[in-house]
Formats: sequence, structure tokens, C-alpha cells
Amino acid sequence: MTVLAIGNYEQSPAVFRDYDPRVAEAASLLISAIQEREPRLIVDHIGSTAVPGCRGKGVIDLAVTYVEGDLETARAALDALGFQRQSNRDPFPETRPMRVASATTLGDVFQVHAHVILRNCPEHGELIAFRNSLRGDPEFRRAYEQEKERILANGIIDSVDYSNAKGAFIAAALLRIAKP
Repeated sequence: MTVLAIGNYEQSPAVFRDYDPRVAEAASLLISAIQEREPRLIVDHIGSTAVPGCRGKGVIDLAVTYVEGDLETARAALDALGFQRQSNRDPFPETRPMRVASATTLGDVFQVHAHVILRNCPEHGELIAFRNSLRGDPEFRRAYEQEKERILANGIIDSVDYSNAKGAFIAAALLRIAKP
């Protein structure tokens, strides 16, 4: 049995890493732990770590989805597992929270962002569509990797600034994805 320990999140500058195939197993362990804690939640592995071969920051992004009326249940389940509220300068609001943690498993420590969102809302659909496009289109994946490398090459290493800098690329990609 693989051990998973959820601990305090460690803020670090944005970096660009090769894909680590262990992230898929670590994400699976996290998903199981969350859904065992609260079976009403459904969790999706999203972001670049959910795309085999995709290089990036290496942070495991999860979409922790709840049904209408269960936001507090979702927040409480993550908090009980050891996830924390963001402590950076621009945290997500508690009406659409993100919880963070470090997951120790598979001989390493993985940083985790758990995005708590209403199941099947537009944002949830966009996160899944973006992930699926990265998985299904190698040219799109390379363009996304190049955009992230460009951002870092411009000296943007603060995690909030880095995320904001990717915004235009992601918005344009979502427009392209949405077109029939």
C-alpha cells in the first residue's frame, strides 16, 4: 500500500520542469483520499500534470467539484484532510476557494492546488476542455509549454504573476476550443 501524507504547502518560485510520471499516481491517491473523505465530491486531475509528457511547474491541480448547496461540505472535507487556505497575496475567494497542500508520497513531495468549484459550471467545463485539448493535440501542448517557458524567461517567477501571465494564452485557447 502506498502511503500518502498531506502537509503544509510550501510557496516556491515558478520553475519549468520535465513531466514526472509519478504525478498521475500521486493525483490518483489524492483523488481517492478526498472522495473517501466525502463521497459526494467528484475530483478531476486537471492542468499540465494531468497531461502525459507536458512540462510545467509540476504542481498537481485538482478540480474538486460539488453539487449546489455542498460548497461548505467540500471546503470542510479538504480542511479535515490537511489542506490549507491560500496564504499568497491574491487568494481565491471563499465562494470559489482553492485549497493548497504538500503531498508526500512515492518518495517525494508534490505541491497540490485543489480548486473547489461547482460541478458542471462553465469553469469546470473549461478546465476539462483545456486539459483534454492538451492531451489530444501535441502542437497545442508544445505551444503551451513554449508560452510557459517564455513567461519564465521574462523573469516572471512569482506564482501569482506567472498564473496571471498565462491568462491571455488560456483565454485564446478556450475561444478556439469552444468553436465547433
